[in-house]
Amino acid sequence: MHLLKRNNLRPNKLLNSKWTAVTPANKEKHFLVIKLCAAATPDEPVTHVELEAVYSGRVQLLPWRALQDAAQWHQGWKT
Repeated sequence: MHLLKRNNLRPNKLLNSKWTAVTPANKEKHFLVIKLCAAATPDEPVTHVELEAVYSGRVQLLPWRALQDAAQWHQGWKT
């Protein structure tokens, strides 16, 4: 039986959290959650987050659940 390693997260606590990409691309390794995105109304649950790369300032939209994949993301800034 193969178990996936997951980061335990609560989407409403993700704003301003720091993340490290397990496999950096374009020298973008460290990211900051700069925005929580919900459906149409503010009382809807969070569906996506906006991540800003510290190195380049590039912003990407990502389903927040993608951050639960410990094979892709580590919580905090790691070296």
